[in-house]
Amino acid sequence: MVNAHKIKQDMCEIGRRIYAKGFAAANDGNITVRISENEVLCTPTMHSKGFLKPEDISTIDMTGKQIAGNKKRSSEALLHLEIYKQRDDIKSVVHCHPPHATAFAVAREPIPQCVLPEVEVFLGDVPITKYETPGGQAFADTIIPFIHKCNVMILANHGTVSFGEDVERAYWWTEILDAYCRILMLSKQLGGVQYLDQTKSKELLELKDKWGFSDPRNTEEYQNCDICANDVFRNTWEASGVERRAFEAPPAMPAMQPAAPPASASGINEEQLIKLITDQVMKQLGK
Repeated sequence: MVNAHKIKQDMCEIGRRIYAKGFAAANDGNITVRISENEVLCTPTMHSKGFLKPEDISTIDMTGKQIAGNKKRSSEALLHLEIYKQRDDIKSVVHCHPPHATAFAVAREPIPQCVLPEVEVFLGDVPITKYETPGGQAFADTIIPFIHKCNVMILANHGTVSFGEDVERAYWWTEILDAYCRILMLSKQLGGVQYLDQTKSKELLELKDKWGFSDPRNTEEYQNCDICANDVFRNTWEASGVERRAFEAPPAMPAMQPAAPPASASGINEEQLIKLITDQVMKQLGK
């Protein structure tokens, strides 16, 4: 049985964290947790996330209608609900405005890949959505092209939204992303980032798969992609106004092809040897 009060306490704790981190100024941000097929706990509008109490949390249905609670639900609840509708495995959504990640949202600068191991393993390619006025269904729909291939998104000129199997995990992805964006900015001031090479980047993808974290680059669809060039979402950049300005593209790193068969002592590999023998046999049969 779902312990709604405990979940509300957890939501309040995450609210305190995003406020303490500077991810949600004043009344910014919103947090939800899905507790049943048609019930979602939702933080209130016009209320600082740093000072929430369990009784401040409302309950809404999957249409956005408030069905319990004294405080009015967040005005951006439709964004959360669209994520739940698209992904049955998602149980919590965190939206806020972490400064460093939001700077990338305002600049519409793509997040470089193959730089930091933790980011490769826990996040992967981070998309930037098209801009829409917050609050409506059009705003909520901006996540649809990306929702099945990531666990955090940058909302153009707005902030971030991350999601996971519980509120703690949903928050983690935001914190990791903002820390990474800060590191990128500091690295830029020191002269730029140094990218991991192809072999090491591939090792991280293999490790990610081993640990059970999904990544489109580990699927057949992207088996021939450039693993460090934001290939998963690069085809959406033009529509979203995304363009590399601050960070140069990494060196080309196409998916690695299987190694050639080992050569024999004579310098002929196994495939060539089989062909040579076959040709000789056919020649003898033709006499």
